[in-house]
Amino acid sequence: MHRWAHRLIVGLSAGTFCGVMVIADTIMAQPVPAQSLSQSSVESADLSVDNTLVQDPEIKVGIVQRFGENKTDKLILAPLAGDQLTVSFKTGSEPQTITTERLEIETAMQPLPTPVLQEWVVLSTHRSFESAEDSAKRWQAAGINAEIAQPGAWQVWAKRADYSSPLLRRLLIENLHASGYPNAFIDSQVVTEVPKVAFIADGFRYARDEFSITSANRRIQLGKDAGQLRDLFAGDMKLQPNSYGNYTLVNQVPIELYLRGVVPHEIGPSAPKASIEAQAVLARTYALRNLRRFAIDDYEICADTQCQVYFGLAQTSPRSDQAIAATAGQVLTYNNELVDALYSSTTGGVTARFTDVWNGEDRPYLTPVIDSLQPKWNLAERPLSNETNFRAFISLQSGFNEEGWEAFRWVREASVEVIGETLRKYLSDRQHPLANFNKLTNLTVVERAPSGRVQRLSVETDIGSFDLIKDEAVKALVPLRSLLFYVEPIMELPKAEASSQTSGKLDALDSSVIEESTPNPVAAELEQAVNNHTDHKQTGRELVSEEQNKQAPILAGFRFVGGGFGHGVGMSQTGSYNLGEKGYSYQQILQFYYPGTELQPINSSITFYNAE
Repeated sequence: MHRWAHRLIVGLSAGTFCGVMVIADTIMAQPVPAQSLSQSSVESADLSVDNTLVQDPEIKVGIVQRFGENKTDKLILAPLAGDQLTVSFKTGSEPQTITTERLEIETAMQPLPTPVLQEWVVLSTHRSFESAEDSAKRWQAAGINAEIAQPGAWQVWAKRADYSSPLLRRLLIENLHASGYPNAFIDSQVVTEVPKVAFIADGFRYARDEFSITSANRRIQLGKDAGQLRDLFAGDMKLQPNSYGNYTLVNQVPIELYLRGVVPHEIGPSAPKASIEAQAVLARTYALRNLRRFAIDDYEICADTQCQVYFGLAQTSPRSDQAIAATAGQVLTYNNELVDALYSSTTGGVTARFTDVWNGEDRPYLTPVIDSLQPKWNLAERPLSNETNFRAFISLQSGFNEEGWEAFRWVREASVEVIGETLRKYLSDRQHPLANFNKLTNLTVVERAPSGRVQRLSVETDIGSFDLIKDEAVKALVPLRSLLFYVEPIMELPKAEASSQTSGKLDALDSSVIEESTPNPVAAELEQAVNNHTDHKQTGRELVSEEQNKQAPILAGFRFVGGGFGHGVGMSQTGSYNLGEKGYSYQQILQFYYPGTELQPINSSITFYNAE
């Protein structure tokens, strides 16, 4: 999902602070060679859904969002054996169709007769759609029409039709800066060439900016490199221009078939049956609630971790198919509205409120839940907004649903140089006045939510300080896997004073630093006892420091000690494994993570999303 890691991690380890989930002991099916695919082989895996009983709306998924961004971009489309593609387009104002058994789509850079100024007013920049949407609502309320875009990071733009000239855009920026909005800026570039798309069918080349592709059985194979047809999608395709000067390939697909390309990659085919069924309900609900994400480009949802990963029909799973069929048409609601069906890989032992991570209004069904079947912690008595409470909580290693998963507890380190580099890029992308700082001097957690999530992280540099708010910290700081962490400096002797022999001594003697990375509850308990004792034995680093005339140490980096992987809002995918193994049904799993919600079949009385 959009979220940071809306999926599990491989082993479980991640792709993207977010990554496609692959279970360590599971080998994912390899793509089927194109020539071996046939209508019968594909449909034999289908589990039919009676559409007279289950509503099966179609959604528009951007499966190739930036086609033409690279000069060598190329796509190959083909039907299954025995079928043909039908391509629809316009010649002038007249509609036209052709049929073919193979379609090649390519781009070529076309020089413009005169350079063109391409620019827009960026009102705010965000890591996530959720915070961008809240910002857009605030700008609308202030009288500035806004639209949500995703050129890279999520951004809120002043509506381009309202500010269509350079003069209007600059007047707006002047007024915004004078009114106390210094972070608004104009993203501007001079364009001398643009990608122009064309498709080739049966030896003929057609230069068209927009065209649709379908087939009799609505199954289309897709290849993105060297003509290898590795992917298979249900439904229809459309190539269309987007807001960034290139093109998007959109797949229009029934929701139940869409889920076959989502569920096995979000939860993993070896998960307990109830976990997969819960995931199917959430994936269905999430997609239908989020159809507004890409309104700026006339499609609805993406196919990567900014939404939900979607791979079409080439890598489906029988167990996932069964879960989709068993829950066909079921969505999760609250007060007859689709819930914000957020989920993530690993919560770290406690789920988060919506506003612990993003700006906006809280959802009553997304409240902090201790991710355990045991009474491990009382948030009312010991809120994790308290730093002492938080550090005690994060030291707990057992008794949680996620116990044993690699991302449940973690320690990550990075040098000041590495952290500084990523911070400079983060600030530069936002045209922040401190983007050219030379030296990072400190990181301090200023505020936490009751669930322990960092709400405000102070960053101090040689030319000034700034705050990272909520999930922006994850975007700006490479080591972070979640907002559930504390940070401490790593101090070392100045390199000019410490020989390589001394460095070796430090590495050998100060073994406690290395041991911190090992999630050993006994070691953690001993370490805590030692650190709380006022007369403890000096570490190797302290002894060597004394030998070198007590030379003052310098800041070398930071150590981040935390738990969880992803935003932590809603269901924990790893936690659901334990609940499923303990005998929980998918209905019980959903109630555990989304208290007060109700399962319903899709019907016309349900509000998909209330914008007010």
